[in-house]
Amino acid sequence: MRQFDLVIRSRRAVTPTGVGPAAVAVADGRVAAVADYRAELPCRGQTDLGEVALLPGMVDVDAAVQAPGQLLSQGYARTTRAAAAGGITTLVVAPAPAQPAITSTDTLRAHLHASASSCAVHVAFLGGITPRSGPAELADLRANGVVGFACSLSDGGGGGLAALDDVHLGKSMAEVATMDVPLVVHAEDARELGSPVGPSNSALLAARPPRAERRGLERVLAAARSNGARVHIAPFVAAECAAILAAAQAVGIPVSAQTCPHYLCLPAEHVPDADPAYRCRPPLRSDANRGALWNALLHGADSSGNAIVGSVASGHRPGTGIAAIRWTLPALWTAARRRGRGLAELSRWTAQRPAELMGLSAKGRIAVGCDADLVAFDPDAHQTVPAADDSPYRGRRLQGRVTGTWVCGIPVPSDPDKDPSPRGGPLLSAYN
Repeated sequence: MRQFDLVIRSRRAVTPTGVGPAAVAVADGRVAAVADYRAELPCRGQTDLGEVALLPGMVDVDAAVQAPGQLLSQGYARTTRAAAAGGITTLVVAPAPAQPAITSTDTLRAHLHASASSCAVHVAFLGGITPRSGPAELADLRANGVVGFACSLSDGGGGGLAALDDVHLGKSMAEVATMDVPLVVHAEDARELGSPVGPSNSALLAARPPRAERRGLERVLAAARSNGARVHIAPFVAAECAAILAAAQAVGIPVSAQTCPHYLCLPAEHVPDADPAYRCRPPLRSDANRGALWNALLHGADSSGNAIVGSVASGHRPGTGIAAIRWTLPALWTAARRRGRGLAELSRWTAQRPAELMGLSAKGRIAVGCDADLVAFDPDAHQTVPAADDSPYRGRRLQGRVTGTWVCGIPVPSDPDKDPSPRGGPLLSAYN
């Protein structure tokens, strides 16, 4: 009988068939069997989680890794450690803000070098599109392994990713469409943004109204309809635009969207006005918007039940936005459970759909042949975010705790401040 490297048992394993007791066997870094909870599976080592859930590792799309003034290698090391502690096993890295931004094969190589020996989780890369990007540069980036592209219609993409006008947007979409990869778009329209009167969060909110997102979304959808590119709005925040997004999906425009836990959990009315930990682009919006955003995530836009907003990502922006990657899963679970949602939906939002979007077929599911990227998550435990944490969740009591993370079947230390030996690394070779 075959001997497996590892067997993990859980009475609440999330698999494509639902949530229930299962034993997951791992061999050579992949899921080799999903069996009955009590099945006899010869193995070199095993873990019984009991009532602690076993989830597929999260796939976090469009996460930044580098804070201002930080070496790129330090950014990858610190961010991937925090990601692993939060149940994220694959980062799809935003091209900016970073030094250098990923806009050419040379800058992509800089990120490959920085991430090669310091990552606790897998990383994949988005190539950045600027007004100076041409067909040759985009083709070279794709040939060198980026899994998609990203652009912005304003300053929301961060330094190094200048805003695109309609001409450049259309041309870029035409090129991306031929590659059959997604284009991730920060859709705030620069022409609808003002200058904040002061550094407060309320000033930022006033300067970046929902109409900027609405106008930007209209521009993106018009270009996508003409060019056939698969576009993904990240982040989707202004819930008043949900009807526009749903109408586009209904007529077959290939558009999807993701939001972030802070937009689902933190209404602007309850934000300390002077606290920079709550500052992001787009800004946190009203409690009414928060409720409508949940509605777009929970309810289908068509007869197949596909949600208007299909996935949730950390939106991690250390130093330039909200930095809370470690708390993505418990923050989202805290709010989702209050709405009667379960572990299957949590995994669908954070693992299955993002993996499908990015073409990462070996990620996002606990199924035979998939990578053994797994997370032990106690949905009944409570934890208080340390007061010294630099996220907007500091001092808050959250439900759910990540108690273990495996990358290709190898456990990753749960302490984000501990420097583990590398477990992940670039995914380029698998997706060229």
